[in-house]
Amino acid sequence: MIYFTADNHFCHGNIIGSCGRPFKDVQEMNGEMIKRWNSYIKDSDEIYILGDFMYRGRGRDANEILSRLKGRKYLVRGNHDKFLDDPEFRQGAFEWVKDYFVLKYNGIDFILFHYPILQWNKSHYGSIHLYGHVHNSGEKHPDFGEKLKALGNNAVNVGVDVNNFYLVSVKQILERVKKENKGGV
Repeated sequence: MIYFTADNHFCHGNIIGSCGRPFKDVQEMNGEMIKRWNSYIKDSDEIYILGDFMYRGRGRDANEILSRLKGRKYLVRGNHDKFLDDPEFRQGAFEWVKDYFVLKYNGIDFILFHYPILQWNKSHYGSIHLYGHVHNSGEKHPDFGEKLKALGNNAVNVGVDVNNFYLVSVKQILERVKKENKGGV
């Protein structure tokens, strides 16, 4: 199975207050997100992380967390993934690290990028854009929320803050897009 996530911000204490995350401290947040991740992910599943896996952080912290998470992990780099430059980080923890990726699944192109973008490849031909970066601000900020609505129904925020700290499956994405488009993808 294929899953997506973004903006985990492991080891980032300030994200709890700034995004209203329901955790008392970073240890509880890290532990709960790891628990939810591993509750249904298998080692054979493909996990596409659309940036900001950690907030800055140290390589050894990233190594420790990644070693506890199930699945084959791919990273589309976000603006806070500085742990990648730490010499202590084990580069083999991810299958690959890229800035942008097009995943082809059942004849549909999934455009994977950390940031929401207004136009993407084949956007008028049924491709689906998955993004993160905005956390839950798209729902709370009236101007920003309107801008995100302008992306259309084939753009989906896969960040943990809007998905109850769970990963989102490709099937869930397809169902959501089909529902928003009144039956068509």
